[in-house]
Amino acid sequence: MNPADLRYDKEHEWVRVEGDTAVIGISDFAQDQLGEVVYVDLPSVGDVLAVGETFGEIESVKSVSELFAPVSGTVVEVNDELDSAPESINSDAYGAGWMVKIKLADPAELDGLMSSVEYDAFVANEA
Repeated sequence: MNPADLRYDKEHEWVRVEGDTAVIGISDFAQDQLGEVVYVDLPSVGDVLAVGETFGEIESVKSVSELFAPVSGTVVEVNDELDSAPESINSDAYGAGWMVKIKLADPAELDGLMSSVEYDAFVANEA
């Protein structure tokens, strides 16, 4: 079950809204599909992201996948802990495994994301 306080996109990223900031990571389903995460390439503070734009890569023992921005905004913080502990994405996808925090450019974009119930149904159709 995915946390109900988050929003999700079809690329399996999640968004947690904290005021005018969006915390972004990948879903538990995504990390499970990837397998053991060994490396994450993330943007820099100050980078501007647009919805649907690639903002980095995640590498596992099985594959390399692109990360896509679920909302637009400017990167205000990057989870540097993932440099030395990328496995946090596997063990705590919704907590310590967060990737970036961005200042939202357009909060209305959140309306285009799925609720946890919608995302659960989406994942069930993909499985």
